[in-house]
Amino acid sequence: MAKQRRTVKTTTKVRHVKRTAPRKKAATKAVSAKPGRRPSAAKPLTVAAPVPPPVEAPAARKPGFYEAVAVYERGVQALQRHDFPGAAGFFRTVLDRYPDERELLERARLYLRVCERETSRQPPTPKTPAEQVYAATVALNSGDHSGALDHLQSALGADPNSDHAHYIMAVALGMRNRADEAIEHLGQAIALNPENRILARQDPDLDALRDHVRFKDALDTPPSPNRRRPIRRR
Repeated sequence: MAKQRRTVKTTTKVRHVKRTAPRKKAATKAVSAKPGRRPSAAKPLTVAAPVPPPVEAPAARKPGFYEAVAVYERGVQALQRHDFPGAAGFFRTVLDRYPDERELLERARLYLRVCERETSRQPPTPKTPAEQVYAATVALNSGDHSGALDHLQSALGADPNSDHAHYIMAVALGMRNRADEAIEHLGQAIALNPENRILARQDPDLDALRDHVRFKDALDTPPSPNRRRPIRRR
């Protein structure tokens, strides 16, 4: 009996799968180098430097500027010597004659105030020989030998027979190592007033003159015809 072939009908179920489009890769541009030539490197980025503003040339100075500077410098020199009235005069000249020189006006006003303040502190200028001798004594005690000599010269100019002025002059010159001149004034002080002889023998301010060969002769100076007699008190 002929075998009957059984045909098995098979059915396959096909699933429909939704296909998605493939992701595109980032496109890369291939650099194809030509034979015999290297690929050029990237040029660096350059930033232009800022251009500075133009410098203006200084204006030409007027002749009055240099005159004002000269007067101002003289005032500063006088101020350094403690000549406050003289320095104030120079600074006032700058303010009065050169009002356009603004660079100096502010400094001149500042130093003028300093001069006025210091002048107000100083005692009034001595006028009589007695006041000048007293001012010289104060200057010597403070170490101002030059100022003392100036006062004494003014006193002797007004009164050449002032024994006190000659005596203090001898002390001042001895401190300045001007022994010969000091001995001369000491002799005149003793000649005008013999009482100065006793004072000179014990005065420590004359120790710088005691080793001088003429010191003893100065003590023995005879009285002068113009000597001053002591004032009798009633």
